[in-house]
Amino acid sequence: MEQHLVDQAVTKLSATLKRGVLQVDVEQASIAPQSLFGFAERRNPKRAFLFVSRVLGKHIPVKPSVMEFTYQALAEKIPADLPGPVLVVGMAETAVGLGAGVHRAYARSRPDSLYIVSTRHPVGDAIFARFEEEHSHASAHLVHEPVDAELASMMREARSLVLVDDEASTGKTFVNLHRALVDAGLGRIERVVTCVLTDWSAGAVSAGIGQHADQVSLLSGAYQFIEDPLAPLPDMPQTGTVAVGSWPIDPSNDWGRLGTRAVADTFGLDIQANPGERIAVIGTGEFVWKPFLLAERLERAGAEVYFSSTTRSPIALGHAIEHALSFADNYGLGIVNFLYNVAPGQFDRVLICSETDAQAMPVELVQALDAQVIVDGR
Repeated sequence: MEQHLVDQAVTKLSATLKRGVLQVDVEQASIAPQSLFGFAERRNPKRAFLFVSRVLGKHIPVKPSVMEFTYQALAEKIPADLPGPVLVVGMAETAVGLGAGVHRAYARSRPDSLYIVSTRHPVGDAIFARFEEEHSHASAHLVHEPVDAELASMMREARSLVLVDDEASTGKTFVNLHRALVDAGLGRIERVVTCVLTDWSAGAVSAGIGQHADQVSLLSGAYQFIEDPLAPLPDMPQTGTVAVGSWPIDPSNDWGRLGTRAVADTFGLDIQANPGERIAVIGTGEFVWKPFLLAERLERAGAEVYFSSTTRSPIALGHAIEHALSFADNYGLGIVNFLYNVAPGQFDRVLICSETDAQAMPVELVQALDAQVIVDGR
């Protein structure tokens, strides 16, 4: 992807999937559409299609410098006149890293901002809000109450919300999140901004929340899915578990579930890179921001680094998904996880990053990629 913004005329794209045809009209774009996303098919009877980001670092490995470029580009689109404090919320699991990156870029000029993520991993006793992502393979989300008193006060006093996700299709999830936060006690909100890489919602968020809502993105347009009524529905793995697994998370190693102003680059400090070495840094589930900081550091040291992450998202092979590995989750929840487009032998070195004990990492994944496991806080 060329690291500069471009004006893009209306572009029509389409993909023929097993359950129908997805047609897209790109109306505005800061980055060429083909560099920003591709298509895939969900293994999900509720929604057949998926827009797969080429810059997110979740389903397709991406250079950290490219990811940072998108963080800065999105942050620059957030209105400068938002009343503070500003609460930035990243959506689990796909956009927790994107949200952290946007917040890092935004916070350079807005120190009155706080970052928190929605999650499917309870890490404390105080749950602030719950909401639903209706079309998702894992629909339930939690938002924690910050443990730190200053952060908790800042969150409750927030006058602006910046809600970050990788894409908006109908806008319903953003509307649900906004309503849940307000109902839980964020009664001073004056402005709402949704911040996504690709926005297909045709203004639905502003319509659902009100005139005080703005929508910013790197690309916007409209889609139509023409479903084949005779196509069989896929079997979807049960990946919607919201619980503490047999490998619990240490809250002291938090990077955003409990709220943060900034996250220090302290993960994997003993890892060295050789110039030109081709390295894959793999986050696990929602644990992506600290691994990204490691990947960024190794890239600055001269290695050819690509970042990606394991995920709960069940996606069929084809289109933008060229390779898939499946394995047990590393939280001990008894659900299946996936890693896409990272094949054995593709990289000189693979670093799998975890917030759970190294013994929790599935052996089949480590052996398939001949990977080194790095554990946070241990």
